[in-house]
Amino acid sequence: METLGIGALAKRAGVGIDTVRYYERSGLLAPKTRLQSGYRRYSGAELARLRFIRRAQGLGFSLKEIRELLALSKGRDVARVKRAAQIKLADVEQRMAALQRVRDGLASLIAACPGHGEPADCPILCALGADSAELPDRPAGPPAPTGAA
Repeated sequence: METLGIGALAKRAGVGIDTVRYYERSGLLAPKTRLQSGYRRYSGAELARLRFIRRAQGLGFSLKEIRELLALSKGRDVARVKRAAQIKLADVEQRMAALQRVRDGLASLIAACPGHGEPADCPILCALGADSAELPDRPAGPPAPTGAA
């Protein structure tokens, strides 16, 4: 395979040129060679590495974690690669559970809100304005009126 310029590499990988430069600054990618003019030239190996980086990001791996995966892949330590993926999966599952709690809380607040009336009676505004110690696990509805009018 002939070498590619940065624009051709970016196009084949489906990323912008600035993304390629960012990965270079981050130490994740390096051009195979440079022409006398200073232009970068990339081989198929760099294209494969760039695609690897993008796919790993798509699975939620951070650049630091991707750097570790690339190092593990060089050492062919498949057991450690699997363990890194298991750790990432556990992290994703924890974040999903947290998002589910947020979803349930929002759904409960929305269901309790009539969508009209006084702002002081709005369960959404009341829950957001309450002291954290006063917040229930699940919003119950508008607070009980205090004092006589």
